[in-house]
Amino acid sequence: MFSERDKQSPCERRGSIEVVCGSMFSGKTEELIRRMKRAVFAKQKVEIFKPSIDVRYSEEDVVSHDHNTIRSTPVDSSGNILLLTEDVDVVGIDEAQFFDDGIVNVCLELANRGIRVIVAGLDMDFKGVPFGPMPALMAIAEEVYKTHAICVHCGSLAYISHRLVDSQRRVLLGETQEYEPICRRCFNKIQSGETL
Repeated sequence: MFSERDKQSPCERRGSIEVVCGSMFSGKTEELIRRMKRAVFAKQKVEIFKPSIDVRYSEEDVVSHDHNTIRSTPVDSSGNILLLTEDVDVVGIDEAQFFDDGIVNVCLELANRGIRVIVAGLDMDFKGVPFGPMPALMAIAEEVYKTHAICVHCGSLAYISHRLVDSQRRVLLGETQEYEPICRRCFNKIQSGETL
């Protein structure tokens, strides 16, 4: 028996790419989970993926800082996502900044197949440099939704995830002990050696 989705041609199924980006503690994963749960409620077939290196809260689930969860599949590379997305309506991808650059073509291929793709990730690293494939994902997306945390020093909208530990590694998984959200003004003060 064929589903309604199977009867539709790729032209009738409207694929799209939505990117949810911002600093740490801004609600990116919370927004991804919200959108995915709405798709489930609408009886759509969904698959959620995250990079296998992200084991902060769970090895398998996508978990927000507020501890909301949704089942996901950890993958080692973006190419694996294409192998695991047969007969789905919506694909969610968390922590996209940690994926290889191939994630951009993966998202394009999924959207061109008529699949709604929802991607969440950090737009900048701790130095304020655009992070991994995120700029390219934002460029090809129909929708870019930027979330904001609040600066822990002055209460303004946060601009960046400021690293609190002494490490220059670009990828350093962490939480509130390792990072804090701060605004542009406070970030610039820290960079120039001023005290806040």
